[in-house]
Amino acid sequence: MPSFVESVGVQSWCFRHFKDEATVSSLVRQVGLSRIELCGVHPKFDEPTTWDSTIRTFKEAGVTIASIGVEGFANNRTREKNRFEFCKAAGVKVITCDFNLSTTPKCYRTAAKLAEKYDVYLAIHNHGGAHWLGNATTLDHVFKNTSERIGLGLDTAWAIDSREDPCKLAERFIHRLYAVHIKDFTYTPNRVPQDVVVGTGNLDLGRLIRIVRTAPRMLSCVLEYEGDVENPVPAIVKCVEQIKKVS
Repeated sequence: MPSFVESVGVQSWCFRHFKDEATVSSLVRQVGLSRIELCGVHPKFDEPTTWDSTIRTFKEAGVTIASIGVEGFANNRTREKNRFEFCKAAGVKVITCDFNLSTTPKCYRTAAKLAEKYDVYLAIHNHGGAHWLGNATTLDHVFKNTSERIGLGLDTAWAIDSREDPCKLAERFIHRLYAVHIKDFTYTPNRVPQDVVVGTGNLDLGRLIRIVRTAPRMLSCVLEYEGDVENPVPAIVKCVEQIKKVS
């Protein structure tokens, strides 16, 4: 069986302190990975003339653009089409995303039509207990009322924040599980989340990996560590080591 870590990337938000894409691609290789999910802090999704340079920079560094996100969808076809055009140019098959509640269900329909046209999947990012898509009940309702172009982009730490078991969420929605952000939290006494090396907080990392391996349509699995903004590399290296240890 191939090493699981070979399929893992890193969210470019981890490197938000570094704006130069060549530097970011170098940091990806420095932490021992070769895949990335690009968030909007790095590529300019609304400026198509910049896309070739972005794509070339990562390709020349040996870094695969596995996904983009987290991108918001609010029934704005003109803006949203650019994200799909970028995916087409970069060979990306999944966008981790959020939907604007006030524009449902139109935002689902617009996004799903674009996803079908460009052969891309949309993976909902469950952004914590205060987020309307942060719980299993709402996610189940969305999936029952949308096409299979829309699935789950499981953020494990924000699932924990919602008092959901991320492993149970992965199992429940295994056939709509298209992306994963591997992330872990501990909490201060007044329940402020703290990013920690994955598997050292509340995440059962080994169990999660076993479940993710069985997902029939897994398109992007990335580490996300938001701490140590100016120097995240040491902690991300430890995250990679943890994945190797338990997989």
